[in-house]
Amino acid sequence: MSNLGKLNVLMCGTGEYTTGWTGFGASTSDKKIGVVGLTMFDLRRLGKIGKLGMVGVNGGKFPAIRQHLQENIGNVYKDMDTSGPPISFVGFPEVGKSDPEAYKEAIDRMSPGDAIVVFTPDSTHYSISLYAIERGIHVLVTKPATQLLSHHNELIVAARKHNVVCFVEHHKRFDPVYSDAKARAQALGEFNFFNAWMSQPKSQLETFRAWAGKDSDISYYLSSHHIDICCWILQDKAIPTRVVASAATGIATGEPYNCVPETEDTITLLVDWQSISSPRHKGVAVYTASWTAPLKAGIHSAQHWYYMGEKGDINVDQAHRGYDITVDESGKTWYNPFYMKYSPSESGHFDGQRGYGYISIEKFVDAAREVNAGIAKPSDYDGHGYPTIANTVLTTAILNAGRISLDEKRAVGIKKNGDEWILE
Repeated sequence: MSNLGKLNVLMCGTGEYTTGWTGFGASTSDKKIGVVGLTMFDLRRLGKIGKLGMVGVNGGKFPAIRQHLQENIGNVYKDMDTSGPPISFVGFPEVGKSDPEAYKEAIDRMSPGDAIVVFTPDSTHYSISLYAIERGIHVLVTKPATQLLSHHNELIVAARKHNVVCFVEHHKRFDPVYSDAKARAQALGEFNFFNAWMSQPKSQLETFRAWAGKDSDISYYLSSHHIDICCWILQDKAIPTRVVASAATGIATGEPYNCVPETEDTITLLVDWQSISSPRHKGVAVYTASWTAPLKAGIHSAQHWYYMGEKGDINVDQAHRGYDITVDESGKTWYNPFYMKYSPSESGHFDGQRGYGYISIEKFVDAAREVNAGIAKPSDYDGHGYPTIANTVLTTAILNAGRISLDEKRAVGIKKNGDEWILE
């Protein structure tokens, strides 16, 4: 692919996942130097990326972000000098300015065939993505793609109309354990039961307090991972038909977190699934997510799932990979270099190109470059198992139904109306 043109990319969002900077300083999570920015800077070093930009709301953060990147990337990895290429970037809005719609100015300066990567609060994904798609810009948007199923359907239509690549950054599809489990599940016959748990420590509420309970919830933020994996496994095998949600409360809204009264601690979605090929086979799935897990558990995200088919089952524990380190001061910690490997190579370069967090972004970059070169069509990737906007619609349907179920205290149905999925 060396003959493919370089892709110009705008990173939308300046927070933890992009830069490792939270506004209170460097993140204390397992993403201390971010994922998106580091990956993009490395891809530019390797010749796949051209110009880079970054847009947030408050331009006053950029001096601290640039210093953070210089100290933790430029001074750590060989050939990653943040004072110039490959890590320099244009920031929006300018230092001293604050503008929640700065993304519009940044996108307006781009050309058709360029790309954006959206890691912003959940409630902004739809508007930013649509604005870019309508201008011929390829889009990689973090999960959940949108909060409303109707908005997800609109992005599908818009991406097709404007002939652009639109992926959802469901990086767990590129975890070799998950992708292998997906393949092996196909030999287990009809689906019967799925149970997923994912949590993060209460300290994350400090990072997310600005939007937790106001603009989104923990189900959208975390359960979206394993709901997508379940939908991926069951693609062309079964469809979700009914969602009932329940929630625990009281921790996030109390001291010292003081989130808004609407904030749930833990959310569980109970989902009925119907086999496509066998009317008598019905399955059930339970998806639970929490951001009030204990501190000092040795992991940032507790995450595991269980799948049972009529001929066998699968157990996956992503948090404990058989690799732990114990230090006198901090105790035992389980690491996951399969996601992002931050330790440098023997030559001193960044060495995380094999991590599925990196691969997820690189796959999008390669897809956009291939479409720009005319050797592929955006629709080609729908058949490759990639998390395209079309392939991920049922994930949004389940999440949206769960939110309605909580708010209206009722079961919510999912069905297909012509070519479009709707809720009832």
